[in-house]
This record gives sequence, C-alpha cells and structure tokens, in this order.
Amino acid sequence: MAGAPIVRSATREDLPLLKEFEQGIITAERPYDHTLKPDPISYYDIGELIDSDEAEVAVVELDGEVVASGYAHKQRSKHYIRHEWHAFLGFMFVRPDYRGRGLNKVLIDYLTGWAKANGLSELRLTVYSTNEPAIRAYEKAGFAPYITEMRLNLDE
Repeated sequence: MAGAPIVRSATREDLPLLKEFEQGIITAERPYDHTLKPDPISYYDIGELIDSDEAEVAVVELDGEVVASGYAHKQRSKHYIRHEWHAFLGFMFVRPDYRGRGLNKVLIDYLTGWAKANGLSELRLTVYSTNEPAIRAYEKAGFAPYITEMRLNLDE
C-alpha cells in the first residue's frame, strides 16, 4: 500500500521528468484540438516557472516517486474585474497509473494555499470543453464553468 502523498515545490532537478509530463499533457489534449502544430511542441517554459517568484510549480510524490505536477502563476486580471490579480493553474498532470486517487485535489489544495499566501483570492484555469474527464475532476475540486471561448477558423 502506498504512503501518503507529499506535495513539494519542483526543482530544476525535476525538469527532465516534468518535460515528460508536459508531453503527456500534449498527447492527452491532441484529440481535443486539431489546431495544435505537429510534434515536437511545448506549452510551457517549466524552468522559468520554477525560477519565478510569481509562480509555484509543485509536484506530488508517492513513495519517493514524482507522479503528478501542476503550477499556479500570478496573473493580472482584466481591468474590469474586481480583483486585480488571480492565480492561473496549469500543467496539471497525474500519471495515468495514479489517476483516481485524489492526487489532483491534493495538488489543487497545495496550489490554493500558495495563492492565498500570495494574496490571491481567485483561481482560474482553462480546459477543453469536450475534455469531460478533466472537467469532472475540476468540478469535483470546486471549480465551475465561467466563460466559454469560441473559435471559427476561416481557413478550414
């Protein structure tokens, strides 16, 4: 039986594995977005996020093995929104063989603590509207749909 999950700040030493996690995210999201460029692509500069005072990259360990990741990044809210800043969550990944164990919630709770400690009162994230498993996981963690971004590609 696995021990309790441990959440910690990611370090530069975690970078090779975190780059693998990023490719796992891209592979999982490809079916939801046919506009993605062919591989290799990258969504994030994970090293820059690790080094930033405006972000927290976190990993979850089980029995000494890193099995999940995510970040919270301080972002300026739209000028017409009541709060000036919010925490944007991204890079949310749980290795497939560790899903269904509540690790996403553990990670979100940790990042929520970081946001609160940095004076941020709102969390935001984006998810593909057809990615129902991810939407369910975020709703289970307390998120609710907010704005739907729509697109029309004139070249298709």
